[in-house]
Amino acid sequence: MCWSAGRWVVMAACLLLGGCATSTKLTDLVNPAADDQTSSGRDDRASTEPATTGSLASPPDPADAAIAAVPGSDPSDDLALGKKQYRAGNFGLAERTFRRALELHPDDAEAWVGLAAAYDRLRRFDLADRAYESATAIVGPTVEILNNRGFSYMLRGDYAHARKTLLAAAAKDPKDPYVKNNLELLDKSYRNGKTVREQ
Repeated sequence: MCWSAGRWVVMAACLLLGGCATSTKLTDLVNPAADDQTSSGRDDRASTEPATTGSLASPPDPADAAIAAVPGSDPSDDLALGKKQYRAGNFGLAERTFRRALELHPDDAEAWVGLAAAYDRLRRFDLADRAYESATAIVGPTVEILNNRGFSYMLRGDYAHARKTLLAAAAKDPKDPYVKNNLELLDKSYRNGKTVREQ
């Protein structure tokens, strides 16, 4: 009899708690999808929860954790947001976002290259040079860094340094389409006597 009375108390508590529409989960507070509930009040995202109270969710895949730790893999992290701002032509916002990314991951060469490219577009070539040097110190003179630096020199009108840097990039990867394009742009600008304009 005692066991049955306790069972009824537990069931009543479950029914009362089951009717609540609020949640104290942090993910519900920050996830706008938490408001997407059906008219019955049941959360459609419950499939990610264990099926019953005593069951355990499958353990997280270590590969997923490793991917999530890589800067730029999360579309809402600062590296990804910086790239998005850069592509949209918001170079000031891109610069600030790349700097925030580097505060969290100071050894992220991709963020340094993004920061340098943003500085190039803002015509802060002194800061761009420092950012390119930081990226080069981390991964060496890669084709991407050499290509971007060559373009940076073109923006400044320094065609001698641009050619030397782009030829070094082409020596590393003769088929790289970006390097080929920049070399063609350099030749065209030099022949026409016009500086390279930002696009």
